[in-house]
This record gives sequence, C-alpha cells and structure tokens, in this order.
Amino acid sequence: MKKHSARVAPLSACNSPVLTLTKVEGDERSRESPAPAEAQMQAGAEGGGRVSRCCWKCSVTQLKKIFWGVAVVLGVCSSWSGSTQLAKLTFKKFDAPFTLTWFATNWNFLFFPLYYLGHVFKSAEKQSPKQRYRECCRFFGDNGLTLKVFFTKAAPFGVLWTLTNYLYLHAIKKINTTDVSVLFCCNKAFVFLLSWIVLRDRFMGVRIVAAIFAIAGIVMMTYADGFHSHSVIGIALVVGSASMSALYKVLFKLLLGSAKFGEAALFLSVLAVFNVLFVTCIPVILYFTKVEYWSSFDIVPWGNLCGFSILLLTFNILLNFGIAITYPTLISLGIVLSVPVNAVSESSPSSLSAWASSCCSCQRSGTSG
Repeated sequence: MKKHSARVAPLSACNSPVLTLTKVEGDERSRESPAPAEAQMQAGAEGGGRVSRCCWKCSVTQLKKIFWGVAVVLGVCSSWSGSTQLAKLTFKKFDAPFTLTWFATNWNFLFFPLYYLGHVFKSAEKQSPKQRYRECCRFFGDNGLTLKVFFTKAAPFGVLWTLTNYLYLHAIKKINTTDVSVLFCCNKAFVFLLSWIVLRDRFMGVRIVAAIFAIAGIVMMTYADGFHSHSVIGIALVVGSASMSALYKVLFKLLLGSAKFGEAALFLSVLAVFNVLFVTCIPVILYFTKVEYWSSFDIVPWGNLCGFSILLLTFNILLNFGIAITYPTLISLGIVLSVPVNAVSESSPSSLSAWASSCCSCQRSGTSG
C-alpha cells in the first residue's frame, strides 16, 4: 500500500501559490523495470476482472476529487472576495487597516487546534495534544521550537505576513476592490522570478512571458489612471503586498523547505503568537498618536471585524490544506475567479450595504437587549 505524505508551504493570506509539494512514497515501484511478457500475460489471464474494478475505483476517486475541488473553488472564491468586500465596508466606519490586520492575524492561533481536531476524528492512531505538538515541532529542528528558532525562523515570516495583509488592506482604501484583486494575482509572477533568481529553479520561457505580461499590465493600469493620480498610491501598495507575499513564499522554501499539514498548522499558529507578543504595541501607538483613532469602542463594527477574520481564516485553511482533498490547480482557480466576483459585487453595492446595515442593526439590538 502506498503511503501519501502531503507537504505544503503555508502561504500568505491572500495568496497562493505554488501551493504544495506533494510527495508520494513508494513511487519507486512504478519506476522499476517492467515484468517479463510471460508474467504479464499470466497476470492478465488470472485477474482479468481486476482491471475493470481498478478502473472503476480510479474513476470514482477522480470524481470525488473533482467534486471536492468544485467545493474548494467555491469556498476559496467566496471567502477571498467576501473578505475583500467586507474590509471595504469596514473602512467606511472604522478607518484602521493596521488594527484590522492585527486583529485578523490573531485568529491564526486557531490553525493548530483545528488541525488537531481533524487529527482526532480522522487518524487511527490518536495522539495527545502534547505528543502531536512535539512531533510537529521537529519541523523547526532537532531541538524543536526554541527561543532562537522563534526569532530566526518564525519572526521574519510574521513581519512579512503583517506587511502583506496591511499593504493589501491599505490599498483597498485607495482603489476599487476589482483592481486590487487583479493586481494581487501578479504575485505568482513575482514568485516565479524570485524562485528563478534565489532558488535557481528551472528556466521556463512560458512563465517568463507570463511575468512580462503581468508587469506590463501593472504599467498599463498605472498609465491609464495617470502616473501622478491618486490611484498610483493604491497600485503601488498592491504591488508591494504581492511582492511581500512572493518573498514570504520563496524565503519559506529557502529556509524551511516544505511542511506537513500539522507542521504548517503549527507554524501559522506560531505567527499568531508572534503577532500578539510583538505587534500589539503598534496598534496601541497608532491609536494614541491618532493615526488610527476611534472615539469610542462602541462605534467599532465588531461584527464586520469578526466576519472579516473568519473569512480570512477560512480562506487560508482552504488555501493551505485543500490539497488534501483536491488538485492544486483548482485551488488557484478559486483565487482567479474572485476577480469577476469582486467586479460584480462592486457594480451592485446596494446589496452589500443592505447586508452590512442589517448586521449593524442586529448588533445594536443585541447590545440594547
């Protein structure tokens, strides 16, 4: 029986990647020299009915993967476009993109607990949380997650994660969400260029052409709005966010390699710990310096903040762990489909505003009660 050991690279909130590196142990058997012709004929005569049964099982497995793939595509598309639109609505009442980034990143702590729940329900050999934690800590080295490893291998990615999300959210304030989602898709071109330069990946002419077209599209969008217009700032912010996302992925591949699902979940939870310990001071400073200021905590749209955080958490779960049930290409397709969804949502903002007002009215009624 073949053992499947899926390995993924935890990616940034928005984006996605070259999502996973799946290694199937036991593939060496398929590379061995074929059996003699006589043995093959004898095996075919003895097990003629097995071929049809194997084909049937393979087709059913593929259909299941496609079915789950459609579900993951819809989940990725809806969660990513929904979080983008909800962030846009949140900024109308709560103009604090860095505080929103900090608040949403804290929810990453749920990654490892959610993974452990899945381990308990699915795995035949159940481990205690402490045992599972220690096993996943081997990803950081023989000594586990030490203080030195935390600052050298986790803290830099915590900074890149925060910059990626903050620049993306700040760009939503400057330009429309459709342009933001289109420009952010260029992060895949940046990933290829960086991996080609830093990781010495194989040169591929098609990807170079795609990267050139992506960069040309950024220049044309900037030219269409005017190089001295206000939207140039928003375009620069999105390009900066895509660059930070690409740098995150390439550095992860360079410094840490790839991670199993439990290791990836632990790593993302560690980023939340870094966010609480070392980033919390920045929203506090921004509040007292009145850069991101609100007069009262009663006016903070907690429903929007929690909704955005839940959608972003769902997006990252599907992005990083969807490979377990479907193909990576389908997951990437969900991000691309978020572009037309954002365009449709932006062309009919009345429904979104009505939904937001209903959330606010429910929140007020709950508070008064």
